[in-house]
Amino acid sequence: MSTTDGTALVPRPAPGQTTTQVPAPVVDLLIPVHNEAHDLPHAVARARAFLDRELPWPARLTIVDNASTDDTWAIARRLAAEIPGVAAVRLDRKGRGLALSTVWRADAAHIPVLAYMDVDLSTDLRGLAPLVAPLVSGHSDVAIGTRLARGSHVRRGPTREFISRSYNLLLHTLLGVRFSDAQCGFKAITADAARALLPQVHDTQWFFDTELLVIAEKAGLRIHEVPVDWVDDPDSRVDIPRTVREDLAGIARLAGALLGGRIPLEAIRQAVHPPMATDHDEAPHDGLLGQIVRFAVVGLASTVLYTLLLLGLMPLAGAQAANLLALLLSTLANTQANRWFTFGVHGRRRALVHQGQGLVVFLVGWLLTAIALQLTAGLAPVWQAVAATVANLLATLVKFLLFRHWVFRPHRPATTTDAGVGPARHSPARDALLDDQDATPAALPTPADRPDGTADTSDTMEHR
Repeated sequence: MSTTDGTALVPRPAPGQTTTQVPAPVVDLLIPVHNEAHDLPHAVARARAFLDRELPWPARLTIVDNASTDDTWAIARRLAAEIPGVAAVRLDRKGRGLALSTVWRADAAHIPVLAYMDVDLSTDLRGLAPLVAPLVSGHSDVAIGTRLARGSHVRRGPTREFISRSYNLLLHTLLGVRFSDAQCGFKAITADAARALLPQVHDTQWFFDTELLVIAEKAGLRIHEVPVDWVDDPDSRVDIPRTVREDLAGIARLAGALLGGRIPLEAIRQAVHPPMATDHDEAPHDGLLGQIVRFAVVGLASTVLYTLLLLGLMPLAGAQAANLLALLLSTLANTQANRWFTFGVHGRRRALVHQGQGLVVFLVGWLLTAIALQLTAGLAPVWQAVAATVANLLATLVKFLLFRHWVFRPHRPATTTDAGVGPARHSPARDALLDDQDATPAALPTPADRPDGTADTSDTMEHR
């Protein structure tokens, strides 16, 4: 039984068959699988037992089969039929990103917190409650397990350790993000954030996680990190060379989309939180080294732009006028590039103010070089050049510091608590806990739900 979009569902009980009365789930934990017939029964039994025993919120466990060719789907259906609180979904195409996006989009209509973990259970399940708690409370929008933070306990080979750290360093340097681990298979998201973010995430494979996190951070959503206990799965089937190529292509595509303004970051943020909750466009500064590298890249590009403009304008306007116009245009471009690329500021708010401040910074730098030339007037040209060069280096340092601590300094919400946390956020998950817990969730769609005899995944996908 499959839908028009290639999704199959475990059927609900036959007419007259009773169902177990269970509280509506606050959390849905997904386990994406592909040809995992051997490991699936143990993983589901262990995870379901943990949810029942340790998690303080009602939770559903959903198996998402990605076009398996072995007995995975048959086993998933059996587990969903036999174990209360387990559901199963089948897709006819592979891709972890596709699995998460498809089910999360459907779940976001009626389950407040959506999570997933890998079937190998590499991550200790005891990290699940700390992962979803900030989302249930409304404190955060996305939560990730991290293997690269202090407090994490990780056992894996040096090759994978090197690849993981290099990949995340690349993300920090090129995209200016601050989260520590993009690829750990242990994440959660609120329904509100999922509805806003998923339409903007286009990757359906392994880069899905990175794309979602980058957009979330650039949009100003709050990402919570949980250090995890993690043991590498020696039977991992990830094709590392292919994944690396796809990740690099994904980074280039995502950077282009961000730079071109094709991702509506402001709209995403306002869809998740009203303007009063987060009334600033500036993201907190990331690491100093990453900012310095990106500042240097922008400076080099600005120099090339200035040279091209000068050469093009000199025949039309003369040397002095061409120099002034080229400096002005390249300065405006430099400020805008540093605004987005170096310091991660997006949206139109304060854009004109930043450009005005950028011109002030430019004048400060120009004044330093002019003073150096004035003080060395009458000396040999070589000494004037040395003085101007030193002054220019100093002007560059001053420019970076002014950009970092004045022009693009993060603006915090005016209202905070003693702990420095902004106003309390609306939490659908918390509200769900206050509702009648005796309500029975909707059953899975049946073939009768559609005229063509297929189930419609646009409705709920609740367990029996």
